[in-house]
Amino acid sequence: MAGKNERQRRQAREKHRRQQELRTIRQRQVRKRWLTGLSAVTAAGLIAALLVVFLPGGSGKDASASASASKSPSASASAATVAEPAQHCTYTKASPASKQVSMPPATPDYTASYTATIKTNQGPITLNLLNSKATCTVNSFVHLAEAGFFNNTVCHRMLTSGPYVLQCGDAYATPTAKLDCSTTSDVGNGTPGYQFASENLTGAKYPAGTVAMANGSATTNGSQFFIVYQDSSSTLATTYPPFATVSSGLDIVQNVAKDGVSCTYPQVGGGVPKKKVIIESVTIKKT
Repeated sequence: MAGKNERQRRQAREKHRRQQELRTIRQRQVRKRWLTGLSAVTAAGLIAALLVVFLPGGSGKDASASASASKSPSASASAATVAEPAQHCTYTKASPASKQVSMPPATPDYTASYTATIKTNQGPITLNLLNSKATCTVNSFVHLAEAGFFNNTVCHRMLTSGPYVLQCGDAYATPTAKLDCSTTSDVGNGTPGYQFASENLTGAKYPAGTVAMANGSATTNGSQFFIVYQDSSSTLATTYPPFATVSSGLDIVQNVAKDGVSCTYPQVGGGVPKKKVIIESVTIKKT
């Protein structure tokens, strides 16, 4: 009888051991699935963080609040890919308009070559506009420049820890406007009264000297743009249409960056440059 009882005890211990092993395996499988899901969420969060760098226009407002705020763009443009150079451009109404201006022409001069000179209080910055690669974006920028939209506006936001950019183009940011990174300010939310879809994003890189549109999504490009003063290809999501390169004057932006910011926008980061950059005018040369 003793031998039989011993066998029963061994069988019970073996059964218990197998049950423990199965529980351990199941726990590992659950943990693996959880970690995989966490990694995906973390990656999505990182992508979202990169995408909201300029949401909705770089004002520092809370992204979740901006989605429903009246200051958000009110219309959506088509995000369909267009063969470049584009021969037709679609612009749709958006709000709020920080300065009234007409819509750009729907038929761009896609064969032209353009340069732009941004006259600032810190010195001139010259751009080569990429008309053959971002035709509708260039068409809009030329239209706004010739309409005087950028005149007497301030570059209201700068990021100094990657990405490295100076953001401009909101007519709410006047030389007399109070720039204090306030979450209730209109500065950073302005549009030209219209918006349009992104282009020139395939294989987009952001080396120093790149000029690209600031947006909150692929269809919310307007008047705001940024100048990359240090390579930011690894820290910017490819959602901001590059439309120009700086041919001279990049050192002006780099010197502004050295002075840093006077305050920091909550949620989205960056801040108001300590050294004020006032855009006095933007002139276009067409060849």
